[in-house]
Amino acid sequence: MFCSNCGVGLVVLRNRYRPIKSLGAGGFGKTYLAEDIDKLNQKCVIKQFAPQVQGTRELQKATELFEQEARRLEQLGEHPQIPTLLAYFKQDNRLYLVQQFIDGQNLLDELKQQGIFNEQKIKELLLDLLDILKTVHHHKVIHRDIKPVNIIRRSDGKLVLIDFGISKQLTATVMTQVGTTIGSYGYAPLEQMQGGKAYPASDLYSVSATCFHLLSGIHPWQLWQRQGYGWVSNWRQHLQQPISHAFGQILDKLLQEEYQQRYQSIEQVLQDLNPPSPLPPTQLVIATPSSRPSPLPPTQPIVTTPSSPPLSVTVPSQAQISTPPVKLKASLQKFFSPNTKRKKGLLAVVAITVGGLVLTKFVSYVRYGLFPTNPIPVIASKDSDVFLTKTLEGHSSLIRSVAISPDGKTLASGSDDKTIKLWNLKTGKQIRTLTGHSHWVFSVAISPDGKTLASGSIDDTIKLWNLETGEQIRTLTGHSGDVNSVAISPDGKTLVSGSINGTIELWNLETGEQIRTLDGHSSNVYSVAISPDGKTLVSGSVDKTIKLWNLKTGKEIRTLKGHSSTVFSVAISPDGKTLVSGSGDNTIKVWNLETGEQIRTLEGHSSSVDSVAISPDGKTLVSGSRNGTIKVWNLETGEQIRNLTEHSRGVNSLAISPDGKTLVSSDGNTIKIW
Repeated sequence: MFCSNCGVGLVVLRNRYRPIKSLGAGGFGKTYLAEDIDKLNQKCVIKQFAPQVQGTRELQKATELFEQEARRLEQLGEHPQIPTLLAYFKQDNRLYLVQQFIDGQNLLDELKQQGIFNEQKIKELLLDLLDILKTVHHHKVIHRDIKPVNIIRRSDGKLVLIDFGISKQLTATVMTQVGTTIGSYGYAPLEQMQGGKAYPASDLYSVSATCFHLLSGIHPWQLWQRQGYGWVSNWRQHLQQPISHAFGQILDKLLQEEYQQRYQSIEQVLQDLNPPSPLPPTQLVIATPSSRPSPLPPTQPIVTTPSSPPLSVTVPSQAQISTPPVKLKASLQKFFSPNTKRKKGLLAVVAITVGGLVLTKFVSYVRYGLFPTNPIPVIASKDSDVFLTKTLEGHSSLIRSVAISPDGKTLASGSDDKTIKLWNLKTGKQIRTLTGHSHWVFSVAISPDGKTLASGSIDDTIKLWNLETGEQIRTLTGHSGDVNSVAISPDGKTLVSGSINGTIELWNLETGEQIRTLDGHSSNVYSVAISPDGKTLVSGSVDKTIKLWNLKTGKEIRTLKGHSSTVFSVAISPDGKTLVSGSGDNTIKVWNLETGEQIRTLEGHSSSVDSVAISPDGKTLVSGSRNGTIKVWNLETGEQIRNLTEHSRGVNSLAISPDGKTLVSSDGNTIKIW
């Protein structure tokens, strides 16, 4: 009943939270690892307010900061990489804060165990951390104490930002008392140390000081003691291994002593971290009216190359095109005005449109020739058959999963805002919002007959909905932890769900009856998929393995090993012969589903591959990464076809329509239609 170290009585708080271990003490309180009795002893963290301060003013300030942390967690905790506030209350004249337990180690401990970080690892850290900070700053909050010990690498490899005890609203950038310093020495920028001021750029300084510490192994405070802020101008000399000039320039700008000279927003940093890729050159010739008959047939190429093999843009046969070539001439004449069309070295972006339809878009370099009497040779990239058509907005928080109905008419999306939204896929209009879950919706799936929608949430439940009416049919309870993934068998009879506790549950979709539990994974099951013949279940896990199961008997067939990190996503080809898996090790692996043999590894992503999808014809693989890129691959050969970079945040989910013509992807709280 009493702590052997400090003698504090270990009562069960609120008859629910039971402290089991001391995690340490700070300036304002003591922290305990605890169990939530109401949630089958699920681990959580209790912070007890016990300020080590003297005087009424100091005590009042400490109380404000403790309460502020609770408010910030309540405000920001819906982000999956910020701890969730579970409770805040007063008992026996003491204040308590209960928050989500993060299973992992902080980056300072990781540095001590694994040694200094290389440039690639720091870039991945930056992309992950900046994504969290974007949400923090979006809520007009400044963290003000970013450092390695306040960043935890969770067991799934993702970073979690903790300790919002000294965070501050952006609208009040100056402390009550001028001259108050707040933050940690070495990591806090000049404006925080001298006047207590804080801006978004202040957090960015702390992020960069953290990167320096992890790159060099030297605490910035050690340098600050000797040089003050002078160390930021010669930080490179302390590195044990060189970094690229471009990345060094980014850190230089982040570490500027004066906040006005730093990046002013997360978006500015991300733009320099992910510059657009240069376009591969190839010779093209834009045809002039004199070289084409009129009118232009629907399938006749309007752009050709003078050499073999020909590269052409063909008008889609389904489009109603009656525009003669003269329209193309007029468009180009307008673009290349009389004052510029004769100049050599003119850079331009050319979009060729016929009947309002954009056929191709490329960066061109006019080299010679007079238009329209001669063709215009240009340097251009190959045309793409993937186009971004619209972006859907409506969710107020991170979108975790998307699914398309079998008739290709309806899109469903599940979000951290606890809702599911249904959209008209063709028009992009929102049909309705489904509410009922009490926490984030991690996964959605639609039955083969298009009548039932299943949603899995971290409220430990699965809900079944009538897709046409939006009516909730029933709630399935049985999981003792977050439901990360759901899938429905091809015959529409069986629902499969994967959970954070490593178990997989099988359900009768019609009755909601629980059929059996599959045990075998040692950790979080992130993704499940069922083969087209309905015989094989595939599951991917944080334990770095993929397991194949007999869906009818529940027996494990085999375990596939090869990934060096979490398996976030699995997909099976329409012919049932090929399995694809995406992982936190930045790779995609292609497997023979029948034999379990690894066919090939696809490399190209520079960050975790969180989602994969296969086209209905089985020829194309699409993969989404945490750094916001989508890659399109030839599934048979493993060749990368193209790279899509329209997303500004990590791509959490992908879905391809049944006709193979539409790709849906989600990042942050938006959905993109391709």
